[in-house]
Amino acid sequence: MDGMGDKATLFETGRFVKSSVQEEPRDAGEAADEAAEELRRRLAAETGDVEAMSVLGAMLLRRGDLDGAEPHLRAATTAGDRAAANNLGVLLHQRGYADEAAGWWRIAAVAGSTAAAHALGRHHRERGDEPAAEYWLRQSAEQGHTLGAYALADLLEHRGDTAGAERWMRAAAERGHREGAYRLARALEGRATVRESDDGTALVGEAEQWYRQAAARGHRRAALHLGTILERRGDLKEAGRWYLTSAKDGEARAACALGFLLRDAGDSESAAVWWLRAAQDGDGNAANALGALHAERGETQTAERWYRAAMDAGDINGAYNLGLLCADQGRTGQAEQWYRRAAYAGHREAANALAILLLRAGDETGAEPWFSKAAETGSVDAAFNLGILHAGRGEERSALRWYERAAAAGHMEAALQVGMARLREGEENEAERFLRCAAGGGSAEAAYRLATLLDARRPPEPEHELGEPVNRRSECEEWYERAASQGHRRAQVRVGMLAAARGDVVEAARWYREAAEAGSRNGAFNLGLLLAREGSEPEAAVWWTRAADAGHGRAALRLALVYARRGELAEGQRWAERAVGLGPVAVAERATRLRDALREELSA
Repeated sequence: MDGMGDKATLFETGRFVKSSVQEEPRDAGEAADEAAEELRRRLAAETGDVEAMSVLGAMLLRRGDLDGAEPHLRAATTAGDRAAANNLGVLLHQRGYADEAAGWWRIAAVAGSTAAAHALGRHHRERGDEPAAEYWLRQSAEQGHTLGAYALADLLEHRGDTAGAERWMRAAAERGHREGAYRLARALEGRATVRESDDGTALVGEAEQWYRQAAARGHRRAALHLGTILERRGDLKEAGRWYLTSAKDGEARAACALGFLLRDAGDSESAAVWWLRAAQDGDGNAANALGALHAERGETQTAERWYRAAMDAGDINGAYNLGLLCADQGRTGQAEQWYRRAAYAGHREAANALAILLLRAGDETGAEPWFSKAAETGSVDAAFNLGILHAGRGEERSALRWYERAAAAGHMEAALQVGMARLREGEENEAERFLRCAAGGGSAEAAYRLATLLDARRPPEPEHELGEPVNRRSECEEWYERAASQGHRRAQVRVGMLAAARGDVVEAARWYREAAEAGSRNGAFNLGLLLAREGSEPEAAVWWTRAADAGHGRAALRLALVYARRGELAEGQRWAERAVGLGPVAVAERATRLRDALREELSA
């Protein structure tokens, strides 16, 4: 056996595992050609041609004719053909004689057969002999055998040798192994999540190329991951094409992702078709999406059926969504049941929702542990709610701790609460930092409070040489205006005052009016002042009346003066009396004097 040659192509189909892809039927010409080739090899084998015996045995083995193949392979092996020895090992392995197969693989591998070394390595790994498996797989891989490189990479990855695994997975991928390309891409993408931004971007780019190679060779999971990378990058059209390719090959997750792309593009009907396909294949996320779609349409029974299907598929979001559905319908008891089921399974938003439900029912003791569980597992809303809970009890330090935790995770209202607490403690710099976070996140109250903080620090406006004030907008004005544009009434009044100080009466009136119409008594009072200065005292009186009715003492005093000047002394006295009661002290004192004077005039 030492002189085994390499007379025939090795039969290297991974122990003849049948492909999941059905082969195209051969036409009559191909069948005839194969039959003629088999006859020619058979005639040559009968004359003792070793190569013909080896090839004929391989042909019969490929066809599944083990009984016909065995004598030819044994004869060729005896004559020293290493390809025949390898294929004889394959035949014996298929018959269930693994140890005898390993013996022939060893003979072929020693003679230089890379396919036999690969098969022998896999045999040892199946037996649990990893050192022997690594030895033979490395022999195969180092001689350029693609399957050997992939199997060696898989073994090294199992051992935790990441660098070695990547090296050989790359070798397999470069030789066209699609699963190797897919797994190499997965490894690169995984490394990208723990690297610095630049390096991570490069790794994702390389991963994308390997996903493309595997996807182009029909790897449906590679097509799915390629679609995901493209979607994150904003290449939605190409992402959709790869999702479609993967979904057509039976990948439920790709069908689900394609559904979301279609929904976001406004095509809910097509989205539902793909979600249905994915849900029927057991994708819980797709079932949840179908449930949400039907819930939006008011088809609650169908929605509930799909949420239950999601639960059956192992997606605990189904229970949470059922809780939401029941809560919307006022079925509080059932909502609590579903929330509990999801919360016990670790769904943090369900735990938060359950706590809110219990709190609304007056069960603060029962709510707090669920808020804590949700917050400890990362629910930002639950952390904020715990802050509210502790603040309501007067436990300010505990409340602040939870607010800070939520604020660190980007919760806008929590950042506002921390900023206000820091202001109360006199820590202006820290307060400013949190208020900026909240204001930048869209909180009108935070924008207003940040503006007031900056306003208090603002130095007096410099003047031009000619004595004209510098009309330059400060940062605090920008924050006031941002809050005002979001409907914050006090900010609107302040913006109006700043506009009036600049002499922009029209702009001032606009902001005062917006604030007044939204219910601001200061806005109504200031608008009245502006109108009175412009000579529209009757209209000013309308707004002062609104302000006084809302409890504004100075507006009531102004009305008293207006009616006194008109000679309507009784009405003037009534508003003066009202101003005395509303205050503040300085207004009450003036109103008292006016009231008394009007009373004397009326009694004279």
